[in-house]
Amino acid sequence: MHRLHRTGWLRAAVLGANDGIVSTASLMIGVSATGAGSGAVLTAGVAGLAAGAFSMAAGEYVSVSSQRDTEIADTEIERESIRRNPEGELDELTEIYVGRGLSRPLAERVAAELHRHDPLEAHLRDELGLVDSTAARPMQAGLTSAFAFCSGALIPILVGLATTREWILAVVALLALALLGVVGARLGGARPGVAALRVLVGGGLAMAATAGIGTLFGT
Repeated sequence: MHRLHRTGWLRAAVLGANDGIVSTASLMIGVSATGAGSGAVLTAGVAGLAAGAFSMAAGEYVSVSSQRDTEIADTEIERESIRRNPEGELDELTEIYVGRGLSRPLAERVAAELHRHDPLEAHLRDELGLVDSTAARPMQAGLTSAFAFCSGALIPILVGLATTREWILAVVALLALALLGVVGARLGGARPGVAALRVLVGGGLAMAATAGIGTLFGT
């Protein structure tokens, strides 16, 4: 089973969940380090969840929409090129297949067959690398990112209902990040240890920084 078809939503999901855990836990730890009460810490966490979820959804939608716009523009350029200069485009496709190891007679035959079937699809796939399984999907990315952010942010908030001690929030957040790294790696076919280490280092630095800022301002 290949995993390339998961890249569209998997990237948004891992990014959203990671950001939800790190930013919300860091925000709560920073506020707690000032000496604020549990009510203020929880308020900061819930506010961070709401702001972060909307921000992630909008950011993903806008950025992936830009990618999609570029794909559409390149598709139209290729469509027009095929209409204006079909022979030149056929030669271009032939050279691509020769470069990939086919003999010239076979490359010419393959290019001709594909041009008779669907020249635009052939050029988008083999010249530009655009295929449906990896095409940009702005709405999917935005919704996935927002949902994942909320799921991640709920972890430190739920812990905060029981205690707002900084070290407990940090430990739970780091454990959640490690689990997220492992799950993301399993879904994407990567090494779990490396993925977990990446998110742990980044998350740990963020929480340490906000704890230091909170302590400084609280003092």
